[in-house]
Amino acid sequence: MQRQATAVWSGGLKDGKGTLTTPTGVLKETPYTFVTRFENTQGTSPEELIAAAHAGCFAMALSGELSKAHITAQRIETTARVTLDTVDGKPTVTTSELSLTVNAPGANQAAIDKAANDAKAGCPVSRLLNAKVTLAMTVHV
Repeated sequence: MQRQATAVWSGGLKDGKGTLTTPTGVLKETPYTFVTRFENTQGTSPEELIAAAHAGCFAMALSGELSKAHITAQRIETTARVTLDTVDGKPTVTTSELSLTVNAPGANQAAIDKAANDAKAGCPVSRLLNAKVTLAMTVHV
C-alpha cells in the first residue's frame, strides 16, 4: 500500500510559500511558509504533520496490541511532540516524544505497559523515523 502527498513551493526560503495536498482531500492546498515552520506561528509545518501522523499511528497500533491482550480501551489519547533542532548546521527532527493516556477500566497495568511498548516499536511511523529515504528526480532547466 502506498499513500502520497504533494508539496508545491514558490519563491525563496524565507519569502516563499508552499502548499500541501493529498489525493484524499484531507489536505487541499494547505499553506505553509518559513514562518509557520520555524517561528511557531499559526499554520502548519511538515513537523506538525509528522507529529499528527505519529500520534495517530501509535494510537491505532496500541489499540491493536491491546486487542492481543483481550483489552479494549474506552479511550486512547496520544500526543506526539516532534522537536526540530539544528544538527551539523542543518534543521533536523531529533525526537518524537509520545505522551499517552489510556482509559481501560479493569485492565492489567503490565499488559497495557507491554502493549504500549510493542506499539511504540511496531508503529509504522515510529519505524519510518529510522527509514531509508530514496529520491527520484525530474529537472526542467
